[in-house]
Amino acid sequence: MDRSAIGADAVARSAEDARAFFDRTLARLKATLASPGADAPDVFQSAYDAIRAVPPELMSATGVECLLLIVHYAYVSAQAQQGIGPASDAVAGARLIGDKALLRKALTFAGVMQMETGNLPLATESFAEALDLARELGDCLGEVGLWNNLGLALQNAAQYSDAIRCYERAITLAGDDPALRVVKGIALGNVAYASLTIQDLRRGLRAVRQAVEIFATPTNPTDCMYRVLAEKSFAQLLLETGDVDGAKRRCDYAKEFAAKSGLERAEFDSAIAEGLTEVQAGTTDVGLTRIKRSLEKARSSIRGSLRDAMSAAVKGYELAGQPDVALIYLHELLKLNQDAKQQQVLMHHQRHLQQVEESYLSAVDNATPDAHLDKHLGELRIQLGERELMKSRIAMLEQQSVAAELHDDTTGEHCYRVGRFASILGKEYGLEEDVCFMIDLAARMHDIGKLAVPDSILLKPGRLTDGERKIMQHHTIAGAEILARSNIPQMHVAEDIARHHHEWWNGRGYPYGLAGTAIPVAARITAIVDVFDALTHVRPYKQAWPIREAIQEIRSLRGIQFDPEVTDLFLELVPRLQREVGDLDVFLGAEAKNSPFIQARARIAAALKGPDGRGVFDLRR
Repeated sequence: MDRSAIGADAVARSAEDARAFFDRTLARLKATLASPGADAPDVFQSAYDAIRAVPPELMSATGVECLLLIVHYAYVSAQAQQGIGPASDAVAGARLIGDKALLRKALTFAGVMQMETGNLPLATESFAEALDLARELGDCLGEVGLWNNLGLALQNAAQYSDAIRCYERAITLAGDDPALRVVKGIALGNVAYASLTIQDLRRGLRAVRQAVEIFATPTNPTDCMYRVLAEKSFAQLLLETGDVDGAKRRCDYAKEFAAKSGLERAEFDSAIAEGLTEVQAGTTDVGLTRIKRSLEKARSSIRGSLRDAMSAAVKGYELAGQPDVALIYLHELLKLNQDAKQQQVLMHHQRHLQQVEESYLSAVDNATPDAHLDKHLGELRIQLGERELMKSRIAMLEQQSVAAELHDDTTGEHCYRVGRFASILGKEYGLEEDVCFMIDLAARMHDIGKLAVPDSILLKPGRLTDGERKIMQHHTIAGAEILARSNIPQMHVAEDIARHHHEWWNGRGYPYGLAGTAIPVAARITAIVDVFDALTHVRPYKQAWPIREAIQEIRSLRGIQFDPEVTDLFLELVPRLQREVGDLDVFLGAEAKNSPFIQARARIAAALKGPDGRGVFDLRR
């Protein structure tokens, strides 16, 4: 079949034509996927262009399957961004034809594409809806896979403890079913990796022993790869317990199965484990050389593993007693994270902006003029419409900001409380209503730059070194740069807040050491409510302070960390708000309840809730 057979001219003008077109396209895509040639990218792209030209009412299950094959090709060819559009169209098509099983599958594919491109909020929403459908349909295989994917999404966002809960649910559901053996083994390997990261060594060792048993005799390259990944985690877990000899044995197994797999990625992971083991065994130069070669390989041909290689270099040089070199690699890892996260966030934001603008223009075109409205009412409607449009425009950035804070605030409500409180304090300060509205939205995004900070710093249980602290402080600049490139003119307020909310009134803050009124007023206002909210809520490293003690702490920092005038207004405002609204959390966090991301997390938490009644995502004051 030549390419014109799946071009726009072949697209149907009737249901019968559509069936024939989708059948031909599906056959061609399957054949191309089974034996991809140099023209494979063109084949899949032309198929997608042609499918998009089919009228929606002619979409069928076969058409959705075509779209999912296009998504699958984007995934296996490491072009996940190219799969986002087809995945979204597959979800829309499955909804249109009313096929719940196909919708569950399409949502899963969409979630994977969103996860691979760094969009935890949308991935969570897609997986949560797919999970609801799998449970409704009694689809155990689908449910097990979804719990595993949810775990991966959370793990990618440095939510390792919550990820483990998801993996363990997948393991429990899989049981001893032979059909679910592989996905159970993958989940066990994922538990081992996540447990290693948070130093839950006993849990990690228990899981990895089971994973190795499941992949004891791999018969294909993929299963060999899973065995290598398990052995890598096994070796690293043993190193953390001081069992260097045991780690060496696991490295030998990793090398054996990497060779059997014939996969470059498997050989890379095996070499990383061996390098770290050699460093800890005392053959430091050999181990560091192996790690550096792996890093060079990642830079040249395995770009998807570059962060893993960089993290191994940091770990290797720390073990070797060379913290200065480790810090150099840590700075490079920060830059790598920042560039990747900025690209991912802005890519999803621009897609979202396009959808919002298309929806808005469609609504304007379809609006019916009302000649009886007086001028004032018309202006008010325009103003309200612009505000709602502004909320819609920043929605993707807002959700990403919630994700950036999850390592400290698992409820996702901190950003909303800070935004609302900052806007109220801004009104007390005398700012105009429109400015206060913008502060409400902008302050929600104050810590979006934390997306760029390496996990090793975000999750470090002890005190940060001076070098690590500087990397952590860079989140202010990283966040401001993301917001500056958002293509929304009004975002200068959000940029100011993100960049300057850690400046101190006395000039001893960061990133620039600004002092007094050189600090933008929106940042001065946000700074005080951000600290108050952090003090009065549980964090992984502290208990919640009583409001009375938090107020006293704020008072003690008047004229030091905080603007004296803003501080005085704040100290008067808190007790007044308590009298007027009662529970500050409920009042300030009300807008969080409208977040699709937080709603999806709540559904997942309910599904994970154990017999003790405790779920995930539920830290509160």
